[in-house]
Amino acid sequence: MSKIVKCFVLILVLYSCGDKKVKSNVKTTETYEANWTSLAKHTADPEWFQDSKLGIYFHWGVYSVPAYGSEWYPYRLYREDVYPDYKEYHEKNYGTLEEFGYHDFIPIFKAEHFDAENWADLFKTAGAKFAGPVAQHHDGFAMWDSEINPWNSADMGPKKDITGEILTALKKRGLKTMTSFHHARLRQRHEGDSTKWDTYNSHFAYHPNYPTSSEDPDLKKFYGNLPQAEFDQYWLDQVNEVVDKYSPDLLWYDVWLNHVSEEKIKEMSAHFFNHGLKTGQEPVLVAKHDDLPKSMSVLDIEQGGKKDLSETTWMTDITVSDKGSWCYTNGQVYKSPELLLRNMIDVWSKNGVVLLNVSPMADGTINKEQRDLLTNVGGWLGTYGEAVYGSRPFHIYGFGHAKAAEGAHGGQSAKVEYTASDIRFTTSKDKKSLYIFLLGKPEAGTEISLGKMNNIGYGPASPVKRIVELKSGKEVTWNKTERTYTFTIPDGIELSGLANVFKMELE
Repeated sequence: MSKIVKCFVLILVLYSCGDKKVKSNVKTTETYEANWTSLAKHTADPEWFQDSKLGIYFHWGVYSVPAYGSEWYPYRLYREDVYPDYKEYHEKNYGTLEEFGYHDFIPIFKAEHFDAENWADLFKTAGAKFAGPVAQHHDGFAMWDSEINPWNSADMGPKKDITGEILTALKKRGLKTMTSFHHARLRQRHEGDSTKWDTYNSHFAYHPNYPTSSEDPDLKKFYGNLPQAEFDQYWLDQVNEVVDKYSPDLLWYDVWLNHVSEEKIKEMSAHFFNHGLKTGQEPVLVAKHDDLPKSMSVLDIEQGGKKDLSETTWMTDITVSDKGSWCYTNGQVYKSPELLLRNMIDVWSKNGVVLLNVSPMADGTINKEQRDLLTNVGGWLGTYGEAVYGSRPFHIYGFGHAKAAEGAHGGQSAKVEYTASDIRFTTSKDKKSLYIFLLGKPEAGTEISLGKMNNIGYGPASPVKRIVELKSGKEVTWNKTERTYTFTIPDGIELSGLANVFKMELE
């Protein structure tokens, strides 16, 4: 074959790989500029992120003090006509809104039992590969030592640099770090029009009787009562401050970025990516819906998941609570480890990463119910993690009979009731191992049929050497039929009540 022909063939091969795959192997060393063309050169999902599979963050802040309803307490508090129960609860426990506003909770938020080292140990035990705080929720309170935002955890309330302490502890344990930002929603968007004082896209209502309408310079910042241009710069300066001060590996955004100036969004992205070039990190941006271009960011689906296998890496953020909110609330009820883990496996089989939320109490306690749940998940991952960490999706994600409801934010629900008849797949990077997840505990002697494992109904491309139960390493009896493989659950092995994994070793 001539050199010209060889070059032509190589070009065709590279072209057939698609932009995503070619791009993912290239690390840009040039400085990023604040425009979409330059930012698109960034690899959205570096290998460390694809390998990680599980991150943990926590909704914890001023809203944790009342522990009532949800972290949207401040939103509902000042909309008394729509949410009268919030005002009733508030006045019964804290006084009238004229006497005790939302900002008056800050001195009560002391976080006296917060222990960054203990939390980092817990997150690592749970199997997380990255973790970090909700750096700022919709309510305007910064959970870091800020020179930009006067309402911050180092100067008020806890008098602790929450973000600094937890990220330092996580890095000591070899975990990647993240911070999430929800403050794009903070700005009051009434635009001087009294008929818009209650607009949904503002977290605080511009109520003439309460501090939300104050002209005090500091209160205006806390309640988001700022002109658009000033707010956009305030939004950007806080994110950049966290990036420069703490060097998180991942920034995660809640929705409403479309309400921030596009120029500031581009400036934020370029600053974050360029910071990564300086520090040698491979930064990841995660956002919901169409808030950021997918050429340079990862899509997040809140409390849900993809219905089918995805060619690109994606994320879902889910919370441990089953009834209640993302922050701690009185009477909170939690998911079972079976429900939580099986839905996580479904995400992993579809090329997804899970961001799991926990809900600390205002004093810094993570209660026993949540700790036990995390320990259960981490224990399972400690046994079967080979099939999860660093894995890649198979040609199909799996099959089964479980019915998934629609997700509130797209895709499917994150609360599907799976059983041992539901099967999911992942593969090793070298494609030498196919992992078979049974989302429950089958009876010994049960014959498992792997069904159609690709579009033409046959098995893996490579011949099968053997199938073993992953925990024990015990080989199981298997058979190749014309169109699939079957194997039998053996006697004498200890199966998990959460989910079980069998490893198909390939030639």
